[in-house]
Amino acid sequence: MASAPDWLINAFGVAAGLCSMASFIPQIIKIQKERDASSVSLGMYAVTTIGFVCWTTYGALSGSWPVAVSNAVCLVLAIMIIILRLRFGGAKA
Repeated sequence: MASAPDWLINAFGVAAGLCSMASFIPQIIKIQKERDASSVSLGMYAVTTIGFVCWTTYGALSGSWPVAVSNAVCLVLAIMIIILRLRFGGAKA
C-alpha cells in the first residue's frame, strides 16, 4: 500500500482533533444552562482525563503536534466538565 502524503495525514489528525474537541462543548453548555450535572459520570471523565494526559504526552514525545495539541485541549475541556460535575453534581431541587 502506498504511503499518503504528510499533509493528508496531518489533515486527518487535525480533523479528528477538532471533532474530539467539539464533542465536549454540548455537555459543558448543557451543564451550565441547567445547573445540573448529576447524571454525568465522574468516573468516566476521570479515566478520560488520564487518557488525555497519556495522549498529550505521547503526542509531545513523538513530535505529533495534532495529537499533542488536540488532546491537550480535550484535557482542559474534560477537567472543566469534572469541575462542573463537582459544582453542580447534586440533583435539581
